[in-house]
Amino acid sequence: MTSRELLIRKMTFADLDDLCALLSDSEVMRYIEPPFSKEQTAQFLMDAGLSENPLVYAVEDSSSFIGYVIFHDYDEDNMEIGWILKREVWGQGYASLLTKMLIDKSQKLGKGSIIECDPRQAVTKHIAKKHGFVFSGKRDGCDVYKLSNSH
Repeated sequence: MTSRELLIRKMTFADLDDLCALLSDSEVMRYIEPPFSKEQTAQFLMDAGLSENPLVYAVEDSSSFIGYVIFHDYDEDNMEIGWILKREVWGQGYASLLTKMLIDKSQKLGKGSIIECDPRQAVTKHIAKKHGFVFSGKRDGCDVYKLSNSH
């Protein structure tokens, strides 16, 4: 685990190149979608990051873009949370720290938390379970983990 602070912020047009590097990485995208082209990344930034109610937010470590988090309404009672991070920062505890931060944000809104992932994403499942999420079914081919009420 790192002691460095993470900043979650709204995305800007200036994030396009960093976002493109992230979403064009085949390892990062292995369980998500085929790697994105620059045009697909620009469209994703417009639709998900720069929309009136963003679905994703940039994450910075020491003022450097390291990825983004997913944080939006999943249903009436829950927020969907998640993260997509640069390979260079994998294994440093960032996903776990971001999960905690997003659970706290959800709770402040009076909502629960959901994590969706490809059934093959062992690391995501591990992080979900570590933070008290339990498997609650499938949706659109993804495993759905819901934060247990005892948390």
